[in-house]
Amino acid sequence: MTPERSYKLYDLIIAGFCAMLLIANVAAAKLIDIGPDWAPFGVRVLPLVFDGGAVTFPLTYILGDCLAEVYGFARAKRAIIAGFVASVTASVVFLIVDLAPADPSWGNQDAWNSVLGLVPRIVLGSLAGYLVGQLLNAKVLVTLRDRAKPGSLWFRLIGSTVVGEAADTILFCTIAYIFLIDWATLANYIITGYLYKVALEALLLPITIRVIPWLKKKELQ
Repeated sequence: MTPERSYKLYDLIIAGFCAMLLIANVAAAKLIDIGPDWAPFGVRVLPLVFDGGAVTFPLTYILGDCLAEVYGFARAKRAIIAGFVASVTASVVFLIVDLAPADPSWGNQDAWNSVLGLVPRIVLGSLAGYLVGQLLNAKVLVTLRDRAKPGSLWFRLIGSTVVGEAADTILFCTIAYIFLIDWATLANYIITGYLYKVALEALLLPITIRVIPWLKKKELQ
């Protein structure tokens, strides 16, 4: 049997991938809006609505692109499963702590519940969107890579993000916040989140297309 190749940075990328996912799951408990109220023809366009997870979650797609492009679909899937297990573990721990009786002198149970009590529902939405979105992202990227012409890395990265983030955003936003916010706000939330994530990856694309060749050189030489 041929021994499995030893990679220098693969474990570090998985660690960063899982960390960004866990941070996003907790930060997503807060909804943020930016901009003045504007609802032409009764359709709420502004303010733009998104959650705190938007700060770090798009980075998981950039790291996912690196994993799929450099290490292949099988190893990217391993990282996705590791993130899934970490998220489930965090959700179960938060749920147990939330249900545990609080010491009367502590006095912060309501504050804890209002923030971290939402996390299991957010994690459920995140896991559904995450699994479908990340697997689609990796699959599309690898499929395009196997059929690609030289110089098409930018197209593969954007194409995989457009597909993966669409599935992820719709599933996450709907499961995490349906019936908690009104339909107009939910639609605003989904559209804003999707456009923001795709735009952020496009903005960071010049960095990503330099990191991937550097990473390939480090790992595959």
